[in-house]
Amino acid sequence: MRLGQVIGRVTLSRTIPQYEGGRFLIVTPFTRDHYQHRHEVPPGLSKDPSPVVYDSLGGGVGDTIGYVEGREAAMPFDEPTPVDATCVALIDDVFYSPMT
Repeated sequence: MRLGQVIGRVTLSRTIPQYEGGRFLIVTPFTRDHYQHRHEVPPGLSKDPSPVVYDSLGGGVGDTIGYVEGREAAMPFDEPTPVDATCVALIDDVFYSPMT
C-alpha cells in the first residue's frame, strides 16, 4: 500500500457498470521527503507520476489516502475490471519517527 494526497478528480461521461457508486481521484504519491518534512513546509507535488485511483470510500481533494496498485487493485470487484489503482483507506494522520 502507498500513501498519497488527493489533488483532483476525474469526471467521466460513461463508465462500465462495475465503476458505478465510485469516483476517480488524481493522487500525488508521498515520497521519503514528504515524511521527513511533514511538520515543516509541505514539499508540494511529488516528482513521481500521479496515478488515477478508483475510490468507493468517499475521499476528496486534500485528503490523504492509502491505495494499492497492480493486480490487487482489481480484487474488490466481483468481475474482472480494468483498474490500475484502488483506494483502500482514508488516512486521518501519519506519525513518523525516523531512526537516528
